[in-house]
Parts: sequence; C-alpha cells; structure tokens
Amino acid sequence: MTLILSTWVKFFFLFAPFFVVSMFLSLTKGATSQQRGKTANRAVMAAFLTSLILFFFGTPLFEVLGITLDSFRIGAGILLFLSAISLVREGVRVNAEVPDDQRDDISVVPLAIPTIIGPATIGTILVYGAELEGTAVLEGLAGMVLALVCLLILLHLASRLERLLGNTGLNILSKVTGLILAAMASEIVLSGLQGFISRSGL
Repeated sequence: MTLILSTWVKFFFLFAPFFVVSMFLSLTKGATSQQRGKTANRAVMAAFLTSLILFFFGTPLFEVLGITLDSFRIGAGILLFLSAISLVREGVRVNAEVPDDQRDDISVVPLAIPTIIGPATIGTILVYGAELEGTAVLEGLAGMVLALVCLLILLHLASRLERLLGNTGLNILSKVTGLILAAMASEIVLSGLQGFISRSGL
C-alpha cells in the first residue's frame, strides 16, 4: 500500500495535472460540457495505453540498446529537470482555440501526447517501470492508474476549477508542480549517479 501511494503521488505530479487542465481548457474553448467530457475520456485513455506500453517496455528496451538503467536514470532525470524549469519559469501560456471540425483530433494529439505524455514523462515512466520487480510491478501500475484517474476527474471538473482558481491560480499550481518535479528529477539523477559510481567501484 505504501508503494502504491508513493507511486500515485509521483505519477500525479509527473503528469503535471494543472498544466494539463489549463491546456485542456484552452483547446476545448467553446466546446459543450458533453464534448469536453468525451475529449477528456479519450485523452486519458490514450495516455493510459501509452503509459502501459512504456511501463513494461523499459527493461527490454535497455537490454536491446545496451543501455544501463543508471545511465537512463541520469538522462531521464535531466530531461525531467528541464521540463520542471520550463513549468516554473513560464507557467501556463496557452491560447489555442480549435475549430469544431478538428475537436475530435485533439484528444490524442496534442492533449494525450505530448501534453500528458511528453518526452520527460516517457523517460521517467521507462525508468520507474524498469526499477520495479515482482509484485511491486503491480503496485506501481496501480499507482499510475490512480494518478490517471485523478487527472481524468480534474479534467471533468476543469470548468469549475477555472471559475474557482482562475488562470492565475492554475499558473501558481503549475509552478508548484514544477518545483516538485525538479525535486523528483534530482532524486532520479542522484540515484543514477550513485548506481554508476557503485558499479564502477569509485
């Protein structure tokens, strides 16, 4: 249960939910509540299927490419750190109204990919999936699914959140998410460096 909760928290912030909500609101501007609900469902389902593949694909990928998990930790951590810096510095600056005839297309691109599942998220999911073994894999997967369910709930409540928090409130929460992601990135990089040093016997 502890692993499920910790994985849930990590993935919740990894998906940058408040940035996703802001992007979702902008992309579905002028849409009805029913249209927004369908778009949210499709986007999270696409993100789930993508995450599921990545979660189980990490170890075989590293073996085929001859990349150690520690090396990938360092690379993914740096990429996640850059993503966190972008969130902290720039916040949410989105203005992308989409025509009605194209609205069905946005659920996968750009909402699921690369907004929910971006390059930094892909690398981090690969690392987390490769780190877990045995029953821990199922617990980690449960945590990831819980995080996506929470994201889906936030997207369905996006209009209410916009009225309650406004753009400024969502921006502040996005920046806080960026700070947490920066801390997570540091942990991933340090873990990779520690493993690399131990393996090298330095």
